[in-house]
Amino acid sequence: MQVSNEPITKNDPVRPSLATQSAAPLQTAGLLAKLTLAQRFHQINARARPLLATCLYGLVASLSAVAFQLTINWIYHYCYRLPAAGSLAHFAWITLLAIVASCLLAGWLLTSFCPEAAGSGIPQVKLAYWKEFGYAPRRLAWIKFLAGVVSIGGGQSLGREGPTVQIGANLSSNLAGVLGVAKQNRRTASAAGAAAGLAAAFNAPLASVAFVLEEIIGDLNSRSLGTVLVAAVVGAFIVHACMGAQPAFVLPQIGEPSWRAYLLMPVAAALGALSGALFQRATLNLRAASRKRSLIPRWLHPLVGGLITWVIGFAVFAKSGHLGIFALGYDDLSSALTSGMAWRLAAALLVGKFIATVACYGLGGCGGIFSPNLFFGGMAGVLVAGIGRHFLPLSQSDMVLLEVGGMSAGLGAAVQAPVTAILIIFEMTHQFALVPGLMLAGLVSQVIARAINPVSFYEEALEQDGHQMEHLVPPRDLRSWHSLPISAIATFKPVIITEMTEPALREMLENHPYRHFPVVVEDKLLGVATRDAIEAANAEHRPVKLLSVPACRPGDTIRECQGLLIESPTATLVLTDKPDGKVLGIVTLHDILRAQVAMSDREG
Repeated sequence: MQVSNEPITKNDPVRPSLATQSAAPLQTAGLLAKLTLAQRFHQINARARPLLATCLYGLVASLSAVAFQLTINWIYHYCYRLPAAGSLAHFAWITLLAIVASCLLAGWLLTSFCPEAAGSGIPQVKLAYWKEFGYAPRRLAWIKFLAGVVSIGGGQSLGREGPTVQIGANLSSNLAGVLGVAKQNRRTASAAGAAAGLAAAFNAPLASVAFVLEEIIGDLNSRSLGTVLVAAVVGAFIVHACMGAQPAFVLPQIGEPSWRAYLLMPVAAALGALSGALFQRATLNLRAASRKRSLIPRWLHPLVGGLITWVIGFAVFAKSGHLGIFALGYDDLSSALTSGMAWRLAAALLVGKFIATVACYGLGGCGGIFSPNLFFGGMAGVLVAGIGRHFLPLSQSDMVLLEVGGMSAGLGAAVQAPVTAILIIFEMTHQFALVPGLMLAGLVSQVIARAINPVSFYEEALEQDGHQMEHLVPPRDLRSWHSLPISAIATFKPVIITEMTEPALREMLENHPYRHFPVVVEDKLLGVATRDAIEAANAEHRPVKLLSVPACRPGDTIRECQGLLIESPTATLVLTDKPDGKVLGIVTLHDILRAQVAMSDREG
């Protein structure tokens, strides 16, 4: 073989030149650097996406809160403030027409399109967070918005904060769906929207964070803390940009309260807490009674509450010129804090507002309980301060402290969230001198509230609707999870059909939004009726076709029951005390998924 002694040129296809060999590592290093930069950019982008999404949740929720508040103020101004400047007869006719029209419109919207939009909205947000992963139907937000603005702006004695929370949570959850977030991962979006909505409603971001963690999530150390905090900050920025940085209530600058104020604070807090606790009892009792039996259609219930409000509100206005019974009552509350108020007038406003709010909420109105309970507590503080000044020399600072302490106690007693109540008052007033008194009021309110009501207003409302809110504490590993008894995730207050007549089935569908109903006749389980099957049978006036359902015992493990659930035609499992025995509870695949999501949240 002939070997050439000629040097290998740079064009030789077999061996690269020395220059090429020396450049190769540089090219490889450059390629690696580009890959590293791309990976870093991808990592940064992956971290930025949740933050950007959270900001979008906060933006949408807070803008809806601002629009909700401005619309309410606009309707209230033309329906109440302007007529109040005219003759008494003119005021009577205009306000009566406004409250009747608004109640009829709200009742029609709620019963025809979205019954779950009635009430405060916070229990529904809590239910959606724990039962539906934060998901709720898209129509809920706009029905809540329309029914809320006409109800509150039209004069019903209800608050705007609860509806704002529900609207914000619903919009954020559905926005998460648009962004590609799966249904089972929307809890964070729902909590963020709730925090931003409440922050914009009260101009109180810290209080909104505390409320969402304390009341909705139920864990002050939740992994969602960062998201909730960012959304609340966005909500505060938006309300500042749109409506200014003013607090919800304007107070005079006060000095350090004297010992006399702290001496009377337990009395003011006790009266405020008593009003909040009794409000819970009266309202929920009326709510339950109106649902069990009623002589008028449900869509007319808000009208009854509105007419009661108008009668009381008109009587108070004719006597004193104050509008506090109608809508939020913030004008009278601010006037009492800044200029003072006679204790007899405060007592009349307290009693009148109490009766009106019980009627409006208990009869299915669309509005919250924050503002009314702040009003109750504030008037209780005015009452105690007005009487107390006849026995003790109270300064203006002392009287203001008693009034805001009563506000904190009234709200804290109803929602049983003392940290939230203290922060809301502090952030709305912007005065640090009030904090020690607010803490004392919070302590007194919790003692009284928990002695009268074992659970908060929202928890009891959900229990009244048949929802159990016991939160599963998931195990740490898969083996322990499979070994859990099925009773750990079951619902032990199932809605059961015991009568198969068309009117009974129609009423069952109207009162309960569920998809599957166990049918038990003469203590015997016959099967499961689906909502679609009931609706079809009623439309065709024929018997309902039932589906078979497997049964198990409460002590059976989740591993043993998973196969039965998968094989079940309705993805439903019934718990009985013995074979063919009494139905104790119900489990669905949805319950399994919810518990597994809770376990993954804990592991994360």
